[in-house]
Amino acid sequence: MKLFLGEYITNITEGYRIAMPKKLREQMIAKEVVLSRGFEKCIFVYNSSDWALEAQKQIDNSITDPKIRELKRYMFAQAFDTKLDSQGRVIMPQNLLKYAGIEKDVVVIGAGDHVEIWDENTWNEYYEKISANLAG
Repeated sequence: MKLFLGEYITNITEGYRIAMPKKLREQMIAKEVVLSRGFEKCIFVYNSSDWALEAQKQIDNSITDPKIRELKRYMFAQAFDTKLDSQGRVIMPQNLLKYAGIEKDVVVIGAGDHVEIWDENTWNEYYEKISANLAG
């Protein structure tokens, strides 16, 4: 089982590329990934095979429930499949960068079964908040 761990600071290039940290990149099967809107203003990065498993869970849910329909739309509408280039970078779609508020400084974190890409300031504020909540 793959387990994505760690926190890595990087930046976005002029070509809207983000270099995946080597430790995380080594776990990305065949370098094929799916990028999608995450929660709390981050971008999810899944191995294509892991995305297929997660997607199937949603597809199997009943379309008659309005909340399930909303989650499916949220999950699939702005998803983007791509590959890491030869240098381990991924081109970021403009719509996802805008959603996450990413302009330059980026934090890439391992989140267990997937990777998340955050604007550095947004991540720091969020992490401070959850740290206080969990400690308290």
